[in-house]
Amino acid sequence: MGRQWLHAKRAIVNLRKGQAVGKVVKEITVAAKLGGGDVAANARLFAAVEKARKQSVTRDVIERAIKKGAGGGDDKLTLEHIVFEGYAPHKVPVIVEVYTDNHQRTAPEMRVLFKKGTLGAAGSNKFLFDHVGLVEAHHADAAIDLEAAAIEAGANDFEPLTSEQNDDIPEGRTGARFITDRSAVHAVSVWLGQNGWTVITSELGYLAKNFPDLDDAQRGEVGEFLQSLEDHDDVQRVWAAVK
Repeated sequence: MGRQWLHAKRAIVNLRKGQAVGKVVKEITVAAKLGGGDVAANARLFAAVEKARKQSVTRDVIERAIKKGAGGGDDKLTLEHIVFEGYAPHKVPVIVEVYTDNHQRTAPEMRVLFKKGTLGAAGSNKFLFDHVGLVEAHHADAAIDLEAAAIEAGANDFEPLTSEQNDDIPEGRTGARFITDRSAVHAVSVWLGQNGWTVITSELGYLAKNFPDLDDAQRGEVGEFLQSLEDHDDVQRVWAAVK
């Protein structure tokens, strides 16, 4: 039994790794579609490409994904962007961003995933979130002034981030999430990159305005629910009102 479980565990790890690579390749394609195929001029694309390289995605795969998103080559992008709104267990508001090539397949699958929560109609809970620009980055200087960096970069606010909160932040480095106007994401990313920061995420996202009080058991249930959403191949981002 032990050996069988070991094989099963390895299969799960390999599956999750494959899903992660698939999602980052799709992120490259989507970023190229939204902001163009020039990596230097598209902060979201630059961050996605860097993440793909860290996951050992080959250059050919990256270039094909960029061409697909930017409309070059024979394989053009046919992904549709859909936003699902609803609630996780214990009435925790959730927004799920999906990119799919088959809406008729994805929508029923999302309804199944939301059985342990509540799937709402479009616009049912977006008012519970702020739609903002988000740039996550890390710096080698442990004593760097985050507030000063946010002001100079042109961000509206910032939150410290640790390697426990984001696996892409190496231990010993100073991490932060910079919150910006939606129109300022690229400018903030460029400033950070020019001033010693390594940008790992540059995108538009949703930040909850309020957070329901949860005990440890409830937080665990919500976490399992959110993970089930994250594991779906078409889900690109999950935003939830949980700390």
